Amino acid sequence: MKNRKIINRVLRKSESKTGRIIVITGARQTGKTTLVKRLFNDYRYISLEDPVMRGTYARLTAQQWYSMYPKAILDEVQKEPSLIETVKAVYDESTETRYILLGSSQLLLLEKVKESLAGRSNIIELYPLTLPELRTGSWEDNVDDSLFQQEIQGAGEDEYLPSFLLDSKMAEKQQALKYCCQFGAYPAVSDEELSNDEKYDWLQNYIRTYLERDIRDLAVFRELEPFINLQRYLALNTGTLVNASDIGNRLGLTIKTVQRYIRYFDISYQALILPAWSGNPNKRLSKMPKVHYLDNGIIQAILQKRGGLTGNEFESIIVAEIFKQIKTNNLSAKLYHLRTHDGREVDLIIELPECYYAVEIKMTDKVNKSDTRHLHDLGDILDKPLKKAFLLSNDPETRYFSETIIAIHAAMFLG
Repeated sequence: MKNRKIINRVLRKSESKTGRIIVITGARQTGKTTLVKRLFNDYRYISLEDPVMRGTYARLTAQQWYSMYPKAILDEVQKEPSLIETVKAVYDESTETRYILLGSSQLLLLEKVKESLAGRSNIIELYPLTLPELRTGSWEDNVDDSLFQQEIQGAGEDEYLPSFLLDSKMAEKQQALKYCCQFGAYPAVSDEELSNDEKYDWLQNYIRTYLERDIRDLAVFRELEPFINLQRYLALNTGTLVNASDIGNRLGLTIKTVQRYIRYFDISYQALILPAWSGNPNKRLSKMPKVHYLDNGIIQAILQKRGGLTGNEFESIIVAEIFKQIKTNNLSAKLYHLRTHDGREVDLIIELPECYYAVEIKMTDKVNKSDTRHLHDLGDILDKPLKKAFLLSNDPETRYFSETIIAIHAAMFLG
């Protein structure tokens, strides 16, 4: 098993007075059940997958829940939303009860939680493994903060190593990124005992399960083919601008249908919809969002290919990794891309309360000054100071193109 950074956060919250109800949500197979069973082995585990038992649990009164299950893990709780009201009633009746709610549908679960458990619950999202987590070999291994996580938490290096070749952990960091590019970062496929064929089979089965269960939970489709066509289109075009009108014309769908389907990918934790930064009213800026698949193994499965990474896929891998690391450390940051009407583009803008970071992503093994051209003079556009700008690539040499623009190997910075 790989260790998870989020464990300490879950334990701290569960031991506090305000942590009597914890909601852990995220994509299917990100390890929610495994994690909480390990952390809370004195809690009764209740799965709501079985429709027969689901109805039995739903008929129990709050008093019966209190006497039979004062501490419980409710898995796939979005399949029986009425139980959230029961949990609320039990919570209000006794200060001794504690519950962990698990679910893979952000829409069905979180809307009900926010409606019924406002002020009573703590929501934690679990994503596929980060690169530092992929480097671990057991629950006991320490999960390091990456250089990126250190940087945006105010503990970054004044000067980075001049070359990735001098990093004592180069081999394991590089292997983690290579693995993520090939198989993605779902915990199940990180099992070293699985063959490559078994890993690809798992990913194919994941896609089928996602379509048959998660999407069926979100919407009632007369047929899945239009949704599957959009799924393939987005996988082919990860890291690109989303133009709902153009997509609709290509796939024979209305704009509203395209927008609704893309929203499904977002709320089921399959894709990150990256909004365009628009904080400067004096600049003509693109308002179209970008779509990034959150796991390259899933892209491989949708497109039924093995290897052959494109530049856009590499960009999505890096953007998704930064997103996961921010979420894992529970950092207060907003992510955007930036595109001006005169052709200037920045792959990622990270907004913190007091400043911005900018990230440009290139798959090249050798960067040059022209690769940083869109990072210069960003202060003329942004409405807060730009602290640093990073050019992330596969170039092992660290280069300083200005006081604030640094080119560094992606695996060195994120691994």
